[in-house]
Amino acid sequence: MTGYINTIADLEASTYGISNLPAGNALLKQAGAIGGIHTGHDGSPAFSGSAVSDVSALYNIVYGQKVWSMLNREVNALSMISKRPYSSSGWRVLQSRPAGGSGNLFTVDTSGTQNLAELGSDSPRADLIGGVPENAGLSTAADGLGPIAPTYAQLNMSPKVVAHQFDFSELAMEMAQIDDGIGDIRAQMREDMGKHHAEVQNKMLVMPLEHYGESSAMPNIGNNYTSLNKVITSRAELLAIDGGVIATDTTSASNALGKIYGRERFNAASFLDAEVDFGSGYAAGDVRSLTLTRLNDMIRNLRLAGGSPKVILTGYDTIQAIADLLQSQERFMDRKEIVPTVNGVRGVKGQEVGFRVATYYDLPLIPVKDMAQTGSASTKLSDLLFLDTDHLWLSVMKPTQYFEDGIANGNPFGVGTLGNRALYRTIGEVGCSFFRGQGKITNIQ
Repeated sequence: MTGYINTIADLEASTYGISNLPAGNALLKQAGAIGGIHTGHDGSPAFSGSAVSDVSALYNIVYGQKVWSMLNREVNALSMISKRPYSSSGWRVLQSRPAGGSGNLFTVDTSGTQNLAELGSDSPRADLIGGVPENAGLSTAADGLGPIAPTYAQLNMSPKVVAHQFDFSELAMEMAQIDDGIGDIRAQMREDMGKHHAEVQNKMLVMPLEHYGESSAMPNIGNNYTSLNKVITSRAELLAIDGGVIATDTTSASNALGKIYGRERFNAASFLDAEVDFGSGYAAGDVRSLTLTRLNDMIRNLRLAGGSPKVILTGYDTIQAIADLLQSQERFMDRKEIVPTVNGVRGVKGQEVGFRVATYYDLPLIPVKDMAQTGSASTKLSDLLFLDTDHLWLSVMKPTQYFEDGIANGNPFGVGTLGNRALYRTIGEVGCSFFRGQGKITNIQ
């Protein structure tokens, strides 16, 4: 039967159109007749019927034009966070209730004085919270009626520019199209650098919290996107990590570790605190075991605070640890088909799109290869981030754009070299409007 590909030699013949040479199918290159890739790779075989004892000069490895990546370029954190247009640099948040405090629960008391100030206090008297008698006076403390108002706070951010530049010479572009070159080097570089640009943004989003405390070693850390680990933290965790994971004292008000959105976290617990489970400290002996109870407590506390977690970001190691815990109890994780959207992640049942991930209480467990492992223990696991993407987003001022100019574009003077220069650029920043709806479990093994 002819016309069919049955062997690798047939594939060579079909691809390169070369056949009927003494050694069977082979490739012709500038060096001469070359043994096919199905022949021996040690240069020892001779052509049949010839006196050639050494064919190493006639043999050439063919690499092909496809460049295969040997790296994990996963960017799940960047994919899963919701995207919004950068419409303003500031936003307002509700800091406390008109009465009843700023905690998760509405706080009341059974004692106190009958005055107008108490009506809007953090702990008003239980009978002075809105139930009033018929024809009550509008400013009568005894009737429980008087003017009250909530407290608002203002937050602001500055857009961050993420850029990566690369170039290639005219000669490299030409040489890539002859011999055994990769062909269009510009296309290959665009692809690989585009993946790198996305991977860097992904890394910024899960940057370890302690990197912000090394101001002398990394003074430019503030030029990156604000890490989710810095957004999802608390005053208690910052004080614990300072002197624990971070050796130097960083609690000054000017330090990047405690400042976020124009506010200072070191001073006191506030609405800026997320729900963080880190234990009693970050010393080596403070590490805790990951348990299902710990996971369940976090989900319960977030919902008690008014949050609605949509997704859990963590490392591959932690996902495996959760699976092991469930298996030991003869329980198994469900799996869900998800797809990243501009609004974060959503489920798409029955559609062949996105990818399948494990779930815990119907929350997708998204693996992030670069997830931080906070703590001092040698056996620590990756942190878990519980995200309410309704209130956590990436504000995009300028989406990722590709720029290129140079000799191939008819303008070598624009780049000042005999080649082309290219650039990927994205402008944006991470924002959050409800910190207590975000959670983190860290310092686990």
